[in-house]
Amino acid sequence: MVDVETQSILVVGGGMTGLTAAIEAAEAGREVYLVEKNPYLGGRVAQFHQYFPKLCPPYCGLEINFRRIKSNSKLHVLTMAQVESVSGSKGAWDVRIKIEPRYVNEKCTVCGKCAEACTREIDNPFNYGMNKIKAAYLPHDMAFPLRYVLDPSLAKSAEGQAVKDACPYGAIELDMQPKSVELKVGAVVWATGWLPYDAKRLDTLGFGAYPNVITNVMMERLSAGNGPTGGKILRPSDGEAPKTIAFIQCAGSRDENHLPFCSSICCMASMKQATYVRAQYPDAKVYIFYIDIRAMDRLESFYADLKKDENVTFFKGKVAKIEQDGPTGNLVLRVEDTTAGSLNMINVDMAVLATGMQPNTSISQQPAFAQRDDYGFIASQEVTPGFFAAGCSRSPVNVSEAVQDGTAAALKAIQSVVRR
Repeated sequence: MVDVETQSILVVGGGMTGLTAAIEAAEAGREVYLVEKNPYLGGRVAQFHQYFPKLCPPYCGLEINFRRIKSNSKLHVLTMAQVESVSGSKGAWDVRIKIEPRYVNEKCTVCGKCAEACTREIDNPFNYGMNKIKAAYLPHDMAFPLRYVLDPSLAKSAEGQAVKDACPYGAIELDMQPKSVELKVGAVVWATGWLPYDAKRLDTLGFGAYPNVITNVMMERLSAGNGPTGGKILRPSDGEAPKTIAFIQCAGSRDENHLPFCSSICCMASMKQATYVRAQYPDAKVYIFYIDIRAMDRLESFYADLKKDENVTFFKGKVAKIEQDGPTGNLVLRVEDTTAGSLNMINVDMAVLATGMQPNTSISQQPAFAQRDDYGFIASQEVTPGFFAAGCSRSPVNVSEAVQDGTAAALKAIQSVVRR
């Protein structure tokens, strides 16, 4: 008789890598537990407007994966959950997971009555704080699980009772508490992904001080139809359409004082976002300031095509400083032209900082036994027998590479539990 526990697999991280690993392992007949710290699955990809290589919206691919999850009883999803500890060995991993209260149970029908009754607002985490939402909210239109969330500030306030009373289905539980779950599994896939490097640490580039300096992840949300501006790329300072936009590559990346490595995807992300601008504003001017452009393999043609656009200027130079022209909110970029050896002052309406991918493993102590490299990535795919790192936990990857790595990790995990 097969021991179900020793044949089961834990996947930590519900982004594209973790989603892929969990679904593939479950469809191969394994019992799978998928742990995600956000209230929804999909990770950073869910926040994209479009992604390579087809420049399609992420919801099409995510919806297919969510249907696969719904149809598979072997895949158990835990959201708002994080691993507190993991110990053991191949075939016998002991894992403790902490689940934060959602304050909304499975009876939720997404009717929105709780949000209608709520007056309290919070910064919208899905849009990187660029707009406000009700403190009773659906994370985004295609969220999985499709269920509302109450911000703790609402659940603990006097208004929380009014919100609870507004729910006709008894889905609001204001007394929900954090809880711990203990699992014993046969193998672990660690796919905790990445976070955008903190642009506020780049003190010469004006992020946080000047409203018209934003980051590349914020630009994705500005461009998305379900973003803070309904998909219109507008200047945060005044809501006006920008006539000139600068994309600043390696903002904090390849820099010994910040992220010493290349994240590999930032050049293509900025070029993709330049096409967003050109599609909305045919007369807009775009500058892309770069150290060197890294467009590999089949993406080289995308770069070549964009260079033909007379309104897009590729400027080989490093932006040393950004200052703001007070009356207009415009930005003045001090740029060294590394080809001509000259210093240039260039005026733009907006600037987008291409910040790099910082692995979550560089700021989290879990798993404590996994050796990190100099940049905070887990140093190898197989950390120890039965424990596998995948996706951006071990290297910067794009979406298609994340899917491939998730599939590889699932295969390794299955082999691990079968060959005990």
